[in-house]
Amino acid sequence: MAAKRKQSKERDVRYMDIQPTLLKDYSIQGKHLIDGTWCGEGESYFEVLSPVNHDVLGPRFLEASGEQVSRAVELAHDCFLQGEELSIDRRAQLLDALASALEVCQEPLLACCMAETAYPLPRAKGELIRTIHQTREFAELLREGSWVDARLDTALPERRPLARPDLRSMLRPLGVVGVIGASNFPFAISVVGTDTVTALASGCPVVVKGHPGHPGTCEMLAEIVRETLHQLDLPQALFSLLQLMNYEVGKLLVSHPRVRAIAFTGGEEGGRAICRIAAQRDEPIPVFAEMGSVNPVVVLPKAAERNGSRIVEGFLQSFLLGGGQFCTNPGLLFIPETKAGDELLLSLQSRFAGVESPTLLNHRIAADYREGVAARECLPNVDTLRSGVEVSSSSGVLPMLCVVAASDLTPTLLTEVFGPFSVVARWRDMEDLISAVRKLSGQLTATVHCSSDDTADCDELTRELQWRAGRFVMNGYPTGVEPSYAMHHGGPFPAASLPHFTSIGMGAMKRFVRPLCYQDVPDELLPRELQDSNPLGLMRLVDGRYSREGVTRPLN
Repeated sequence: MAAKRKQSKERDVRYMDIQPTLLKDYSIQGKHLIDGTWCGEGESYFEVLSPVNHDVLGPRFLEASGEQVSRAVELAHDCFLQGEELSIDRRAQLLDALASALEVCQEPLLACCMAETAYPLPRAKGELIRTIHQTREFAELLREGSWVDARLDTALPERRPLARPDLRSMLRPLGVVGVIGASNFPFAISVVGTDTVTALASGCPVVVKGHPGHPGTCEMLAEIVRETLHQLDLPQALFSLLQLMNYEVGKLLVSHPRVRAIAFTGGEEGGRAICRIAAQRDEPIPVFAEMGSVNPVVVLPKAAERNGSRIVEGFLQSFLLGGGQFCTNPGLLFIPETKAGDELLLSLQSRFAGVESPTLLNHRIAADYREGVAARECLPNVDTLRSGVEVSSSSGVLPMLCVVAASDLTPTLLTEVFGPFSVVARWRDMEDLISAVRKLSGQLTATVHCSSDDTADCDELTRELQWRAGRFVMNGYPTGVEPSYAMHHGGPFPAASLPHFTSIGMGAMKRFVRPLCYQDVPDELLPRELQDSNPLGLMRLVDGRYSREGVTRPLN
């Protein structure tokens, strides 16, 4: 118990204890950032409680008003129209500068994040380093340039019966993007996370709704953006931060006619509500909502027999990573009703008894977790397994497994509980397993553990899982989303609102652009990406073939 109290005390950091020396003399104010100015107007406010002991961490945070939402969006829209878009070089310069600023300011950022979220240092630092690296990678992607998907169909004036005009197309920015950050990734999917970085990289101004679970971290990140824009002599209206909890005010960001797209990471209920608002606008806009899933993990018989202990170890590590607060947390584990499957479950039960009780991000998430668990443990034919380790903080919870026959899976058991919760489903034969899999809705991931002796019998299973998932994993675990070129973080609804797009990885820029075709436009009026000489040296699709060569227009 003494060790636990010491750990809790070490995490009990207040805003006033943070010395943001690397952010010069900046201190958290609880304000909004609009057009480079910290705004203190407003009457409503909210406070942030420590997830460890529910003490108030620091200053009150003002709630943004409808007028402030509108002003931030209008200024961003004017900025977009006046400059239309920053050059590729300037955008890359901005991203590199942001990455460097984040690197320099790690110490105060990490201290604030840990105070607000109860994340341990390795978890918080790993996420911040990932954010720095992905920001630099997007800068490199911009400089390489091929992401604009430049296409040229040269004119064929002699073609009969109809001549072909000169046609050229590329991806251009949409306009103002509203970003609604995630609770569980205060760096990677937040104020300077993947949504903001990819929108700025695409040439779109950004208005961010900070997450009320970590508003101090949001404010410090926004100050870094403000200072970086100032140092690069870029328009401050490219970026604004609004702090708010009020749902009605938040709706104004989604419904504002100048906003051209919304990026959201969170729960299904919130994602569906945002999609409805966006669809009911006079001019509907895309909502790129990543809404989570149960991420099924299927263990086949021979894999259970040969790799049971390794599967248990890997599952528990994945299941408990970040206190189970990952959208790719494995919330459904299928174990066969075989002798090896029984041994795997016994091993899981034995290991589970000593699993630590994590502190969740805040008291609201902890309360939702307890409510979700209570609704499931009272269902018929469900056995429960709980950790035997004492909860030592105000937002601490007991990890829990529900064990049930695969045939008894219900919609409630197949709905995500955010936190360290998973359902273990025992299946009799392949028909029983596939029948259960067919109950699943869209998923971010689906995983199969199999040996070479299992593969001959699992073609139908893999087809069913792949049809429902955005990422298919073999003999691994779904947590850990690599921000790479091939990564797809999304999936069929309701895992994501638009399954064609990824919110993580280098393809994420495609969310905030649209194709624009130029017909018979003189060379001097074309973007450099489409000009005859190919001055940027891009790989372009020219008359159906990829080439870096320039083109020659036919004589009139």
